[in-house]
Amino acid sequence: MYVENVKSQMRKGMLEYCIMLLLDKKSYYSSDIIDELERANLIVVEGTLYPLLSRLKKEGLLDYEWQESPSGPPRKYYKLTDEGKALLAVLDENWQQLSCTVTRIRNL
Repeated sequence: MYVENVKSQMRKGMLEYCIMLLLDKKSYYSSDIIDELERANLIVVEGTLYPLLSRLKKEGLLDYEWQESPSGPPRKYYKLTDEGKALLAVLDENWQQLSCTVTRIRNL
């Protein structure tokens, strides 16, 4: 039980960063974000993703555009704003520092 809780907290902490990494490369439809995260072995459900996307949008880090869909109504495609790209640069630097710290401690 304790192990699962720790693993869950670690995943939650990385989720926002991973989504921003994806959106830095191109615009994504929400279910495509879920698919990409799944391919990377980070399982996320819609009930977790949508509130996170909404919060990032509200913070000015994401924007979206409607695109026609070949099979149904138009779809919302998310992308990083300039503010989002600036934050991602800070998160990248922080990730590098954290990764180095963990590696150093592991190798003591």
